[in-house]
Amino acid sequence: MTFPARSPTPDIDMPRRPPDLRLVPAALAVWAVVLLGIGLGPVAGAAALIGCGALVGVTVVRHRGAVWARAVLAAAGCAAAAALVVVAHTLLVEHHPLRGPAERGAAAELRVVVADDPRPLRGSGFGARPGEASQVLVPAALESAEAGPGAWTAGGRVLLIAPVEGWATLLPGQVATAEGLLAPAGRRDLTVAVLRVRGTPGQVSEPPWWQHAAGSLRAGLRDAAGVLPPAPGGLLPGLSVGDTSLLTEEVEADFRAAGLSHLLAVSGANLAIVAGAVLALLRVLRADPRLAAALSAAAVLGFVVLARPSPSVVRAAAMAAVVLFALAIGRGRSAVPALAAAVLVLLLADPALAVDPGFALSVLATGGLVLLAPGWSAALQRRGVPRWGAEALAVPAAAFVATAPLVAGLSAQVSPVAVVANLLAVPAVAPATVLGVLAAVLSPLGTLPAQVCAWLAGPAVWWLVLVADRSAAVPGAALDWPAGLPGAVLLGLLVLGLLWFGRFPRWRALLLAVALGLALVLVPTRIVPPGWPPPGWAVVACDVGQGDALVLATGRPGWVVLVDAGPDDGPVDACLDRLGVQGIALAVLSHLHADHVGGLAGALRGRAVRGVAVGPVREPGWALREVADTASAAGAPLVALAAGRRLVWPGLTLDVLGPQHPAAFVDGDDGTAVNDGSLVLRARTPAGSVLLTGDVELAAQADLLVSGADLRADVLKMPHHGSRYTSVAFLNAVSPRAVLVSVGAGNRYRHPDPGLVGGLERAGATVRRTDLTGDVAVVGSTADLELVSRGSPLPAPR
Repeated sequence: MTFPARSPTPDIDMPRRPPDLRLVPAALAVWAVVLLGIGLGPVAGAAALIGCGALVGVTVVRHRGAVWARAVLAAAGCAAAAALVVVAHTLLVEHHPLRGPAERGAAAELRVVVADDPRPLRGSGFGARPGEASQVLVPAALESAEAGPGAWTAGGRVLLIAPVEGWATLLPGQVATAEGLLAPAGRRDLTVAVLRVRGTPGQVSEPPWWQHAAGSLRAGLRDAAGVLPPAPGGLLPGLSVGDTSLLTEEVEADFRAAGLSHLLAVSGANLAIVAGAVLALLRVLRADPRLAAALSAAAVLGFVVLARPSPSVVRAAAMAAVVLFALAIGRGRSAVPALAAAVLVLLLADPALAVDPGFALSVLATGGLVLLAPGWSAALQRRGVPRWGAEALAVPAAAFVATAPLVAGLSAQVSPVAVVANLLAVPAVAPATVLGVLAAVLSPLGTLPAQVCAWLAGPAVWWLVLVADRSAAVPGAALDWPAGLPGAVLLGLLVLGLLWFGRFPRWRALLLAVALGLALVLVPTRIVPPGWPPPGWAVVACDVGQGDALVLATGRPGWVVLVDAGPDDGPVDACLDRLGVQGIALAVLSHLHADHVGGLAGALRGRAVRGVAVGPVREPGWALREVADTASAAGAPLVALAAGRRLVWPGLTLDVLGPQHPAAFVDGDDGTAVNDGSLVLRARTPAGSVLLTGDVELAAQADLLVSGADLRADVLKMPHHGSRYTSVAFLNAVSPRAVLVSVGAGNRYRHPDPGLVGGLERAGATVRRTDLTGDVAVVGSTADLELVSRGSPLPAPR
């Protein structure tokens, strides 16, 4: 973004003249009143209205001449208007005709207008491919409804949970008919009801013309990005216009883990970069500031069409318009009043924005652009950075700093790695965004000019992929942080303190020294905690989230046997790195569910592999094909294991005990049948015997009990992440001294079952869960077996 010129200032990172904050109290009061009304209902909104009226009366009667009276009257008046609006909206929601049928779970047919792009709901990690969408969430506005004997025409917000087929491709503005079962809304955000849709949409209307235009330009960008490798080629459309359809699963996971996922959503920063590029060009041509602002506004409008004018994009455009307004009148101080006015108007027009994290992030990002970025840009220019480079660095950095407190409150964690990753990503964001947008705009002129732009963007997106990949590979980088409002306020105060003291060179040096000291102490202990891995470890249960990955040491240093690979590449790769694994003698996949095979490519990457083994159950078919392709790419043969097989390495012996009666045909969508086809292994190690059970459930456990196989073991890997589908008779037959539960924090399956875990502990077994303790190692010998935990478990997914 190009900022208004200022006279030279001392060496500080903030403008000398204070910002104009007169409208800020009114905006904050409106936001607070709307939050109160939506959260507590119309009675709270009415109470706020009465309170605002009383405040206005007292101020007029007793303090009319006070200096602060005008600001109080403005804030109270705006808050009263907001209270009226929110009371009206909450009353309409509470008395909506759909509320009763939704409480009863009635069948209904709704005629709706799609309000935003359908958002995918990813598969559960069983028979579904990793990251595969099984359903979509479709925000919509109600036109008419039929529920039971009633039929009516009424407005209101509804949320559709719909199948992918037919619904995933709908565009905002299209009208469609949906049939299904109603359910109450789960959040207080003015949503009337939820419809669980059955079947494809009916009577679908044509999308608006601008959606057609946007679709053709986006398709041109996707085609142009084909000149790049899959990872950067899939990232370019997502970074430029929010089109993540080509984004690879690995890149998406890396961006999420590195704290860079905000780059994949269109925000005010994207719009500021596009408008800034236009302004920079016009500045070279010495155009009038008002003309430059008008042409930049036209560029923003075009970008909104290109990125598809969904509500989130329109909100981002409104925030970008704030900066353009300040430029048009040539007064940087006017940006804050313009931002406050925009917040007032948007909240009064759509009160549901008050509880939308995306809206709050847009407001904070824009606040960072107008308050922080100009000063930072000027400081960089004084140090010799060209103006265009200084502004390209200042815009994303300011947006990141401004939004960090809210992100911490929402995610309940702070990632120092995210700070470094964002700083490293900053130089590449602006050129990649501008060149990607240019490729889309030029695509109607032919393939060649669009491909040239995409090729020129290649180094920038390649750098972003590299930063995300390396940052995601850093283990234990996320620090737990208080969730919700307390966490956001706490980090906000810390950020404000750092910004204030960072203005002064003496304090800046001290802060830098403290930060380096903390980094030297904390980072090494979190990446490789002292004493990890423990000497003489025999087995390690890797913390890979909701999945399994067990590492068994062989007598050859650096070489292991891996049993399962977890759901994603990153966690298992990091675990093997921490253990110093150089080669895998055999990678055994107990069964082909995604939470056991999804990380295979990460486990094999950069390591010598002697073979990959699967059991007799070869479903789901897609998983077997992907496993075969991954093994082939690593130069490893794919081998089959069955009950009765014995495998021997120095210091390690594996006996295959099951499945005892593998089914001749298994439906890949039948999760229980695939689980019961898991390979069951009994390992003999220097630390004792270990029973590795995959995800076997009750039927397969019963088969093992009647088979006469020796199930006794010193250590038990709990079946199916501690699922309740484990029999007490099976646990008694194993009679373990130690139990490893490989399970993900905050998993929605409520694993492990507390009754089973409590029973094992009462029987004298030591139980360790990866969601609580991180990686767990088995050390010692049969006589003095011990479990050692690494700590720093993976955080729960958000």
